[in-house]
Amino acid sequence: MAAPTPLPGVLLLCVDLQPAFLKVIHDTKTVQQRCAFVIEAAAGLGIRVAFTEQLPRKLGGTAPELLALAPGADVHAKNSFSVFGDDGITEAIRSLDIEHLILCGIETPVCIYQTALGALDANLQVTVLSDAVGARRPDDAAICLGSLARAGVHLLPAETVFYALLHDAGHPFFKDFTKLVKKYS
Repeated sequence: MAAPTPLPGVLLLCVDLQPAFLKVIHDTKTVQQRCAFVIEAAAGLGIRVAFTEQLPRKLGGTAPELLALAPGADVHAKNSFSVFGDDGITEAIRSLDIEHLILCGIETPVCIYQTALGALDANLQVTVLSDAVGARRPDDAAICLGSLARAGVHLLPAETVFYALLHDAGHPFFKDFTKLVKKYS
């Protein structure tokens, strides 16, 4: 299949999917699998993908198997918990004319929460993929996701978001997308 036409204004931001964090996340296998699904689906639809890494010199980089799913994706090191606490990443996002930020990754009560609020403050639409985020303590994550919903963040499962982007079964990526759904179910 030919490379899709890039979908303007949308960015999938994969937050801190580093093995040092993944190993302590509740149900980490499922979180990593859902993130892999999301990355492959985004790439197939032409959605730009980027990764962030929290203190990568100390904690290591993004899981290589996830990076491999989005060749050429930007990778941004950060110290702040919110992506928007880093001027370099904020400028990189602004330079792409992003209107809608889709988030997956970890950890929900810290970096996902603060990044989603920062994106709202930056006047972006924000969707957190509810089945592609994780936390050490699921109860904390649930409270934070509820708070984000009340703040105006869209909380939706990945398949719901991607089927909405496809619109109908006539989309050129539909057949390949359904294969991804089966692969990751």
